[in-house]
Amino acid sequence: MSSGPSDVSVCDAVIIIGFGGPTAADQIRPFLDRVLQGRPVPRDRYETVVHHYELLGGRSPYNDLTMREAAALRAALAAQGVDAPVAVGMRNTAPFIEDALRELMERRARRVFGFILAPHRCAASWERYQSDVAAARERIGPGAPEVVYPAPWHNDSRFVAAVADRANEAIARLDPAAGAAAELIFTAHSIPAAMAARAPYVAQLMESAALVAARLGRPAWRIAYQSRSGGPRDPWLEPDINEVLRGMAGRAAIVIPIGFVCDHVEVLYDLDIEAAATARAAGVAFVRAATVSDHPRFIEMMAALARTCAGAAGGE
Repeated sequence: MSSGPSDVSVCDAVIIIGFGGPTAADQIRPFLDRVLQGRPVPRDRYETVVHHYELLGGRSPYNDLTMREAAALRAALAAQGVDAPVAVGMRNTAPFIEDALRELMERRARRVFGFILAPHRCAASWERYQSDVAAARERIGPGAPEVVYPAPWHNDSRFVAAVADRANEAIARLDPAAGAAAELIFTAHSIPAAMAARAPYVAQLMESAALVAARLGRPAWRIAYQSRSGGPRDPWLEPDINEVLRGMAGRAAIVIPIGFVCDHVEVLYDLDIEAAATARAAGVAFVRAATVSDHPRFIEMMAALARTCAGAAGGE
């Protein structure tokens, strides 16, 4: 991946691959219909999620934040003398993955570094994205760029540093005494227990959290899960963040959404509104760390991975 002669053995472009989110109120239902296609979700649950978006102004900042990441990555690569296009492709909203790949194909990209915005890997956070990329390439047909993926980066020192920085910013918002005694609670999206049993998701999450806690010098920390969906009788990863907060009466909690790269409804509603209300009711001093988003160390990591174009064709 360089400004020199083209070489098919290295990447000559980048695609940042994300979930996507509605950017206007009239996009909420079409977005949810696409996300939930083929899944029997009760209507009351569907309307509840619509209401969550409405409470947040009828839109998600996810796409805007991802575009900021792309711009920061583009600038970081350019500063290193790398002239490579950086496109954004979403699973559930425009710009879609297929649109991004077509854009890169038109710019003569032949081998593209695919960065999926998920630190911890399971079928929902990793394989489904790869499947969508493969399907998009098949629809494009001959000439579709090859897409390669990085090795796991949940334990990369630059990601860890970015998360720790965000956590320190949150700690600084607490009274010094409360901040010193506060417990770190790392959160990630809950997934079905059966899915977790087939994936490195929990082990990677535990490793990330342990590294961040060590960097912060905080021996007291735990993992909690959030944003579960699915049938109430189906086992999903626990404990839920709200249950954890209810058991912390009179104490302080620093909630770190380490499983999420950008703010979106599952951070802005599930944590900032729902979990914050639970904490208030339990008498818990609650602060939520920002997601890494376009933190310079996170962008530094993305640029380094893009330059090495790590991983074999087709992913890990």
